[in-house]
Amino acid sequence: MAALAVILILLGAAGSALIAVNSGNRSDYVAIANDLGPGHKLDRKDLSRGDLAGATGSLIPWSEAEKYLGQYTTTKLYKDQFVTPDNFTADKPIPAGGALVGLSLEGGRAPSDGISVGDIVSVIRVPAANQDSSPATPLVTAAEVTASSGAIADARTNANTTLNVTVLVPTEKATAVAAAAAAKTLVLTKLNPATKPEVSRTDGDG
Repeated sequence: MAALAVILILLGAAGSALIAVNSGNRSDYVAIANDLGPGHKLDRKDLSRGDLAGATGSLIPWSEAEKYLGQYTTTKLYKDQFVTPDNFTADKPIPAGGALVGLSLEGGRAPSDGISVGDIVSVIRVPAANQDSSPATPLVTAAEVTASSGAIADARTNANTTLNVTVLVPTEKATAVAAAAAAKTLVLTKLNPATKPEVSRTDGDG
């Protein structure tokens, strides 16, 4: 009986040691302080710290929380939920009622000095070559440019090249803009930077 008691004591001590080791392996990870909707701009008050032990997959360590401030949620997140990098994006969200449309423009279809991200432009459908009598039609009076690459002309050779831009337009106008872009009957005119676009990008502060 004495030997059995010694064995039980040793087993208990070993179990306590194992619990202590596991407790020491707990680490702090980023969790959500309150429910957040998709497209929310992340602020310090939105985050809380929680500790976990064992397999934690790709959860964000608390030591890396700062790098995600100012990013946007990609899905709905819930209070006390632990998060991964996939839950956030640096790209501003597309606002409700808006759509992003890509345009490919050649010489004469945009200002020669180029179009940059943040520019406000008017999107106009012009007649095709065999429809000279048709009037030009404004499709979007003011749209924000969210991406831009290339140029109307090569800066070194002056040869015609292609300007690729993405514009944020009202959802109900996206089909008409995309169709005109495919038919190569679109022209962009640059507006005053203070012009308010028909759809504004949100900063996700709501």
